[in-house]
Parts: sequence; structure tokens; C-alpha cells
Amino acid sequence: MSLLTPWGPLGFITFARTYARRLKEDDLSSTTESFEQSVDRVIKACRKQLKVGFTEEEEIEVRSMLLGLKFSVAGRFWWQLGTKTVDKLGLFSLQNCAFVVVNQPVEPFCWTFDALMLGSGVGYNIQKEFVYELPKPKKAKIVRQDTKDADFIVPDSREGWVQLLRKTLESHFVSGKGFSYSTICVRGKGAPIKSFGGVASGPEELCYGINEISKILNNRAGKKVRPIDCLDIMNIIGYVVVSGNVRRSAQIAIGDCDDIQFLRAKRWDLGDIPNWRAMSNNSVVCNDFAMLPEEFWEGYNGNGEPYGLINLKLSQSVGRLEETEYPDYDVQGVNPCGEQSLESWETCCLGELFLPNLNSKEEFFSALKMAYRICKHSLTLPCHQEQTEKIVHKNMRMGLGITGQLQATKEQNSWLSDGYEMIRKYDKEYSKAHGFNPSIKLTTIKPSGTLSLLAGVTPGCHPGFSQYFIRRIRIASNSSLIKVCKDNGYNIEYQRNFDGSEDKNTMVVEFPCSYPLGTILAKDMSAIQQLENIEWLQKNWSDNSVSCTVYYKKEELQTVREWMAKKYNTSLKACSFLLHSEHGFIQAPFEEISKDVYDQMVSVTKPINGIEIKESDFELDECVSGHCPIK
Repeated sequence: MSLLTPWGPLGFITFARTYARRLKEDDLSSTTESFEQSVDRVIKACRKQLKVGFTEEEEIEVRSMLLGLKFSVAGRFWWQLGTKTVDKLGLFSLQNCAFVVVNQPVEPFCWTFDALMLGSGVGYNIQKEFVYELPKPKKAKIVRQDTKDADFIVPDSREGWVQLLRKTLESHFVSGKGFSYSTICVRGKGAPIKSFGGVASGPEELCYGINEISKILNNRAGKKVRPIDCLDIMNIIGYVVVSGNVRRSAQIAIGDCDDIQFLRAKRWDLGDIPNWRAMSNNSVVCNDFAMLPEEFWEGYNGNGEPYGLINLKLSQSVGRLEETEYPDYDVQGVNPCGEQSLESWETCCLGELFLPNLNSKEEFFSALKMAYRICKHSLTLPCHQEQTEKIVHKNMRMGLGITGQLQATKEQNSWLSDGYEMIRKYDKEYSKAHGFNPSIKLTTIKPSGTLSLLAGVTPGCHPGFSQYFIRRIRIASNSSLIKVCKDNGYNIEYQRNFDGSEDKNTMVVEFPCSYPLGTILAKDMSAIQQLENIEWLQKNWSDNSVSCTVYYKKEELQTVREWMAKKYNTSLKACSFLLHSEHGFIQAPFEEISKDVYDQMVSVTKPINGIEIKESDFELDECVSGHCPIK
């Protein structure tokens, strides 16, 4: 552990759990990198894979800034840069965000499956106007037959799993003919996965997912497929992806604000909610606040997930608020946390600046340029998905974000507008000099549920949840980190599903946390003040969206609706809400506790400041639960 790195209370274990790679790539028993070694791998990859062209002096500055948590590359960059996967798959292996419109019967689902297995979160638009373009499915019998003479032998690869899904969808939507498939080539549960880390889940969850998808389509044979059916198919795909505890499955489903079935998809008070629906956040397209039906607000009383709002009209027409010179007319949805508007088949990369850790406006500008150059060059890589490569190279969309915004000083916040103007000008000059398209969008505010933990700052533009709180982190049950957490006294339990059953593949670890005295806390900000801060950031910094889960109390809901009625159409591109307490989420990422409880928990635990772990302890991302780590 570097003495230069100002870790937050959970910084080191977050790095060890999520980003550290095996030191000897071909030795599965090898321990993993120190943070310095990860930083050096990233810098070397910037030189050799991305061809950023940093001078020797600039590389020294980048190294110092990364080690000092002045800025950070995206999580996918930390994990993948310098690996053969980037050489093989190009930009998709580094992308945080992806989006697709579900207006075709096969490709959007297969593309999503592929993207999720590559570690990219996926948003998908399942509005009725698109879903109703799908043909009526046919009945088809798809049978698992683990013999060599099955119609299709599933290859033991990411491509093989996608191919099985493709054949299933084509049977239902195109031919109407069933087939048998064999998983005899798929490695068993617990076998190591070299390219992406972790261990294999075995074929059982894949087969379960294919069977459930086929059931849904057989039940709709001869009828129109509904958005709720597409939601379930996408959620089942996500369930299959995370079954081995080696990949995340962040999803956002975007539907119509008047689709009652969709609005009730995560109303747990109504019962019979399939566990797989935990795989996505759900939001609705709302271009005019007056069009929202009363049913939309039913989930805001702690009896279900309060759905988010996506203002596509505003996203298409402006960059920052009132900035009409950067329209984005072709966007049709957003990434899983809502901070990036995207076209169908488009992906996007992110970077993050730790605003409270930057000591001057000059240092802020320098960090911003360094993060920009890394993102920019990553967007020039080729892609194995042809339609994605075409759109990404056209738009060159990125999201340079800031975190710890409400912990930053008034002076630090005053740098944001000038920083945006500087990076816009810099992009035009840099793109022209290197023969790139200018970036259609450059800046963002993301929730930063994981990267903010490295430095221990408040996430994104959120206030601190509370002075003292439990922070829950999900870790694969077979990870050696679980033993470390137990040995250090932390409370651990199995993840619980919607129906109350236990997910034995995933453990939830509880860490006692506190913010420094003087930190702006959720109790110090009304819901309206949080909304006004989002509006300010949308005007001064983010030309993409501002992703922020607004904490509210039940008694504030009416004033929130009144504010939104006046401001939403022209001020917010995306927004979501969560009751600060009594929200109904089990094992929520944050839970407020008293100082006495905090002191008691701290007294029986020891901080985790240094461990050696194996690469099989690879990440289980916080988005695996379907909710943003903040939400």
C-alpha cells in the first residue's frame, strides 16, 4: 500500500476487491497487484495500447495524480487496461455504459448479453412504440440434451452463450422450430476463467435462463410481446451473467410513464415479483411533467421502487442548460445510472475527478486534460460490434465526472464552469490535431458509488448519507476476502432476494462508516435543495446528465411534485428519488446508525489496510443488485 494514497475508510478493500489484477497472468495461484502496480499497468497501457502520447514528464504527473487520488480512470479501465482482452475486443472491453432500443426480436437481446458479459452496464428502451414492432412469437420446444448428437453444442465461451440465446430467439421469432442443445463443453462450476477473472458458474444458470426466456415467449405465442416481457427477458439475461459472481449486470429499463404493468413491475407490496427483477433500475420517459399519471407516484411510499424520470427532449436539444450549440438529436435512452444520454447501440467511457483533493484551479485543469486524453484515445479503438464502432467513432462521447462535490469548497466548485469551457475548447483543438471527431458530449456527474469509496469522499453530487452509517458491500461467497472480513470482525450475511430467500452465491458485508464533522449530510439538505444543486450542476458543468438520487421524506413529496411541475421540463435531463428511510429495500447499501452503534461496531472490528488476494476474488460490482449503489 502506497503512503502517497489517501485511502478512505473502505478505499483499500474496494481497490482489492474490484480492480487489482493477478501479478502473473498465467499463474492462477498468483497474488494480485498493489495499487502502485495497477497505476503503472494503466500508464503503460496508455502508452502502448491507447497510444495517448504522454511525454515522460506527463506520465510522472499522471502517476502522481492517480496515486494521490486526484483523478481516476473508470473502473473498467482499472480492470482491463494492459490485458490481452483489450487487444482482442478493443473499445467494448473498456466501456462503462451501453444502450439499445428493443425494436428488433433478436439483436438487442444478444447485444445486451454480450455487453454485460464484457462488463458494460446496459440501458434499454422498452417503450411500447418500439416493442410493438417485434413480430408475434411462435411456440418452440427448446430442450437441453447433454449428448454429442444434440442439434447445437454450446461452445465454452462468451460467444457460445450469446449464440445459444440467439438460436433460442430465432426459434421463437423466426422459424418456430425447436432444437436441442448440449452443454457438455461448458466448464463446470468453480473452474477458473482466465480472461475476465473469477470462476465459472457452470451451465446450470445458463440453462435455467434459456428455459425461462422460452417460457415467456411460449406464453405469448401468437400475441404481441409486451414491454413487461422484454423487461423480464433482459432481467433474466442479467441474472445469468452474474450467476458466477464474476461480472456485474447493471441495467436500466426505460418504459412509458403510462404503462401500468411496467410501473408495477417492482411493486413488492403487490407480491409475486420474480427475483430476477432486481437486475434493473426502472425509469420512464417523461418529456412533459404534466403527462405523468398518478399511478407513477404509487411507488414513492416505500412500497416499491420509486421509478426515475428521463427527459429525452431536453437531452436531445441542449448540452448544459440553455446551451443549444451542442444538440444530441439521436439519443433515445440512457446508461444504467442515467448520467449519459446515448443512441441505440452506443457505448460511452467515463473518468472521475476527486474535487476535494484538487488543490488549485491549475491542478483541476491539468487533471481534467489527463483524464480527457485517456478517454479520447480509448474511443478510437476498434470494436467487434460493427454498429457500435460506427456510432462511437462518430460521437466520441465521454463523461468526465466529479465526485465529492458537496464536500468541496466554494472555491473548488467555482472552477467547474471555467473547467467545462476549457475542456470544450481543448477538445476542438485536440481532435483537429489528431484527426478525431469532436466529442458530442464531454462532462457528467455520475453516482460514483464505488470510485468515491477509494478516497472516502461523498459520492458524486450527493450529500453524505448520515454522520454515522453502515455501508454494505456485496462480495462473492467464494472470495477469500470474506474470510478476511470475518477475521477482522465485520458482520456478514447472505444476500436476500425479493422473496426473502437467500442467495448463497453472494455475501453482504457491513462496514461501520462516518463522515468528517462538517460534511453536508442528507438531513442538512431538503429534497428541493438537492434538486436545485442538480439544476446548478446541469447548468454549470454537465453537458450529459446529472445522476443523483434525491433523498426525500414522505412529508416532502408534495413540495417535490410542485417544484418539478415548474422546473422539470427545462432543468432536469434525468432524476431519481429514494426515501431516506422506510424505503423498503432490504440490505440497502446505506443504513443510518447512531454514534453509540457506530462506536460499538468499530470496537469489535479492525480496519483492512493490506491483504494479498488471488485473482479469483475478482469484483462483484455494487450494481449487481440492479440499483445504483446510492439508490
